[in-house]
Formats: sequence, structure tokens, C-alpha cells
Amino acid sequence: MEYDVIIIGAGPGGIFSAYELTKKRPELKIAVLEAGHGLDKRRCPIDGEKVPSCIKCRSCSIMSGFGGAGAFSDGKYNITNDFGGTLYKYIGKKQALELMCYVDEINMSHGGQGTRLYTTAGTKFKKLCMQNDLHLLDASVRHLGTDVNYVVLKELYDYLKDRVDFFFDTPAESVLRSRDGDGYEVRCREAAYTGRYCIISVGRSGSKWMEKVCGEMGIRTKSNRVDIGVRVELPAEIFSHLTDELYESKIVYRTQKYGDLVRTFCMNPKGAVVNENTNGIVTVNGHSYEDPEKHTENTNFALLVAKHFSEPFKDSNGYGESIARLSNMLGGGVIVQRFGDLIRGQRSTGKRIEESFTAPTLNATPGDLSLVLPKRLLDGIIEMIYALDKIAPGTANDDTLLYGVEVKFYNMEVEVDEHLQTEHDGLYIIGDGSGITHSLSHASASGVYVARQIGERA
Repeated sequence: MEYDVIIIGAGPGGIFSAYELTKKRPELKIAVLEAGHGLDKRRCPIDGEKVPSCIKCRSCSIMSGFGGAGAFSDGKYNITNDFGGTLYKYIGKKQALELMCYVDEINMSHGGQGTRLYTTAGTKFKKLCMQNDLHLLDASVRHLGTDVNYVVLKELYDYLKDRVDFFFDTPAESVLRSRDGDGYEVRCREAAYTGRYCIISVGRSGSKWMEKVCGEMGIRTKSNRVDIGVRVELPAEIFSHLTDELYESKIVYRTQKYGDLVRTFCMNPKGAVVNENTNGIVTVNGHSYEDPEKHTENTNFALLVAKHFSEPFKDSNGYGESIARLSNMLGGGVIVQRFGDLIRGQRSTGKRIEESFTAPTLNATPGDLSLVLPKRLLDGIIEMIYALDKIAPGTANDDTLLYGVEVKFYNMEVEVDEHLQTEHDGLYIIGDGSGITHSLSHASASGVYVARQIGERA
């Protein structure tokens, strides 16, 4: 089990690390260890009938496996330094954008051709947002759709499978310096793997494991933020003037009451709301498809408030988990509530949801989000909905559905140098598992970047 390079995690960072290494140094022996299943075996058991809600599988096929948590996302690659991570702080803004564009070229040559690249440059909506105290962030957005995203991942796997050794359902337990001090040993339950170089790319679902490894190896970390909020679902027509031109609009609002920043995230035109399982906690997310036959009548997006803790409490993720667990305790999973019910201080019931003019795309438990979300966060979300109603009238309708909770966990930010290398020579930490990237495009770019560093050294 001896390799030149061991990659832990087969999400975007791991995939593009392996891809670039096979291009630059095809003679290197590379192993990819992945806790989840291979792409063809990733199946969520929820069917809406026999299995109506999350059963908390040991390995969540939505969050883990080849392609990572982004495999069944709607495949949005945001080419920008304005959001999605702080990779540019380590490698420079110009190089970060160049790498994101390079990743886009690879995706286009592996099944993504024909998909549209949207941009906010020169859009009239930027002015409209500013006139209503909202701020539209700049970005180019490649939308693959959940269906085409899967095709791209399959083609990338078909390219890599004969050039790289994949070990699925093989969670890494620990990372140690080799006995001779020249390389690393990755221990799993049934085997150990050694390599001169080790790339860790475990994504957000590997946050607890990443924290453990950093503690064991003495790698310094600092607290990161956690994003907490709801997923909004409403008729697609309400946001169609924005989504037809921009597809995804990242809009930020500063609340008048507390001065907190609330932002839209992961907009899915004509998409569906879905469950996801993070460390045994059921939260909510959204998908959309490129294929018109898979479109729904609704658009969904998240409204998130970022919270960062320093002293004396530093566990931002623990705070987010406690709120998500409360939602799971009250609703048995995800809770859904009509906006009108929330404003009137009453819980939604099955009858009220059934009579709603917005038909839910996720089978969630009707309930009361005010019993779950802290008042400050909920006040900010309500204020943001009324602000969005000014540029997309109908957002604040009674029948707008709110699903809770949505939580975006970010790893503790790991201390790495300008090469994304830790204080241990040859040990690199990339992707969302590093706490540095928060998106498909940034994570993929970090993988390419580190592969080139190793390619020059090995």
C-alpha cells in the first residue's frame, strides 16, 4: 500500500488534485481514499412513499462518496473571488480566477458542454438592488444542473479509474508521519497506506475528523463561522425576472434592527428542496436540474445569517448543530412553515400546508420555526424577506414556505502557507475541509493548485 501521493476525500478538491497530477505527472502512483460510496452506488433511500424521510444511513449518499457533497447539488460553479471562500488570500486573486476558469474548461470537456455561463456583469438588477438597500455580488456562474453535474463526474471518474487507485467505503482513521519521517501513513480500519505526499480534502462532512487530525498533529486552527437560516420556496414566477437572466443571484442585506448581514445562497430555479445528513443531523438543502422535464413549478433558495464566535465560546459549528438538533427533536427532521403563519405567531399544520397555493417539494413536518431559531436570526430573516419583496414582489406572500433549519458548517480554518501546505512538509489541506474554500469552484481550484505544487516537487 505504498504510493507517491495519498489523497483523502474524493470530493471536488480530491478529484481535481488527482486529475491534475495524472496530467502533469502520469508516472506517479496515486491513491484516493473515500469514506463514502462510488458514484454508481450513491443512492438516497428517500422515495417519498416507503421511505418518506431521512433514516440516517451510516454513510449519507447525499453528503459522501465520489463527487463529495456537491455530487447531487445543482452543479453551480461560481467563478468569483467575492464569495465562495478566501483562496485568493493564499494564492492571489488573479491565479485563483485563472484556476477556476481552468476547472470550468475541464468540466466543459467532460460532459458539461452546452451548459450556460451566466454573469452579473452589466445587469440592471445591480442598480435595482442598491435602490432597495440590497447588494448583488459580482460573479460568473456556470450552471450544470444536478443531472449534467452527474454526467461530468462520471466522465471524470471514467478518466481517472485506470490512472488512480480508488478505495471507496474506506474512511481514514488517522494520519501519522512515516517512521522514517519521510512521508505519511494513513491508517484505516482494515489497512494502512503510505505516501511521500498527502492531500487531505474531506469537505464539510469531515469537519469533526479534520479537527481531530489537527489536534493529533499539532496543526494550528482558528474558529470559523457557521451560517444558519432557512430555505425559502415560492412559485418560480416570483423570481423569474432574476433567475432567467442571472440564474443565481447572491444578494446581501444588512438588517436595520441589528446590523447583521443576511444573504441569499444556492438559488435553484424550478428546483426541489431536499434533506441532507451532516454528522447525523438532518438539515435542508436544494437542487435543480438542467433537463426541463425535471423542472418543478417552484424556486427555492437559502436565507442565511453568519455567526462567528471567539471568546469565551469558540465552537461555531457546535452552536449550529445545537439549533439543528432542536429542529430534529421538534419535527423529527426538517420543519416547514408558511411565512404568513410565522408572522401571525402560529404554527403551520398539515391542513394549512395542504391548502397553501405553494405546493411543497419536500415532505417535511409542519411546525413553528420560532421555537427553533433564535430571535435575532429569525428577525433578520423576516426583515430580509420583506426587503426581497421590493425587488421580487410576492416573496413575502403568506404561502411562501420556509424550511428549517439550513446550516452551512465550515471547518475550523486550518493554518497553511501560501502553498496550502501545513507546517508538516508534504502534508496539504485543501477544499472545504480546510475552512478556506466554501464552494465547488474554489475547492476544485485548490485541488489543481496543490497538484501543481506536488508535480514540481515529486
